[in-house]
Amino acid sequence: MADQPALRKPSSEETLHDREKHPTSISMIEDFTDPQIERYARHLVLPEIGDEGQARLLSASVLIVGAGGLGSPLLLYLAAAGVGRLGVVEDDSVDLSNLQRQVLHDTPAVGSHKGDSARERLAAINPEVEVTLHKTRLTAENAGEIVAGYDLVADGSDNFATRFLVNDACYLAGKTLVSAAIMRFDGQLSTFKAHQRHEGEEAHPCYRCLFGEQPERDPKQSCADVGVLASLPGVMGSLQATEVIKEITGAGDSLSGRLLLYDALSTSFRVIRAKPDPACLLCGPQARITSLDPARYRPEEAVCES
Repeated sequence: MADQPALRKPSSEETLHDREKHPTSISMIEDFTDPQIERYARHLVLPEIGDEGQARLLSASVLIVGAGGLGSPLLLYLAAAGVGRLGVVEDDSVDLSNLQRQVLHDTPAVGSHKGDSARERLAAINPEVEVTLHKTRLTAENAGEIVAGYDLVADGSDNFATRFLVNDACYLAGKTLVSAAIMRFDGQLSTFKAHQRHEGEEAHPCYRCLFGEQPERDPKQSCADVGVLASLPGVMGSLQATEVIKEITGAGDSLSGRLLLYDALSTSFRVIRAKPDPACLLCGPQARITSLDPARYRPEEAVCES
């Protein structure tokens, strides 16, 4: 079969809209190339994704904070799904102790930068995906600029300071955030898009609405001290990738307003519904956080070196 006309990608503004705002894909898509049809065949036959959803994935850009335990399945599945551009924020190198759970990296990569290791692996999975490396720690000084360059952010960081910083940067930049965390046998996941909440609505809380201010860290509560199950980041990172794909394509129901809790020991999932906090300093009516002040994000060691 000869190559078909190349896909016309929708703009980034179109990418994250709800599917009901796009009743037809005729005006958006001309066609895919033969390799694209073969590669994404299992998506194209899904009515909830189809041609239009795959086109949105191909045109989307997603920033992943951390290329560790959660970032590994996130990056692998988003690349396989055909997300057009993946940004990776990572300032660490591969350590032998990472390989118990960080499946993006392998033994020959020990000692190399995690970003370089990630880019090499992702290119082998899907060479069409553009990978942009940010070889730095996310800080109050650079977070706004980095986050602004992407349609959506997925946070797989390993400390509270970064989680609060990413949440604040996403809200101020008007970006949807899919955030996950792990420790021992437990995981949690939610989607935050408080920037989409209309006045008077009890929908779309932000991370601060659920967790308040950055907590003081217990020095004995890190994964180095209490451990983490090897497969746990695979479970939570795969769920996180699923929520990212749903937000991009509009498939299914958003996890915004719900916190998913997973207990590996009991093989149980629990969902807690959450509403915006009227007293939230970021997204509440009397919000006082209007910029990223470095003094607000206390540096700390990793809670879980995911």
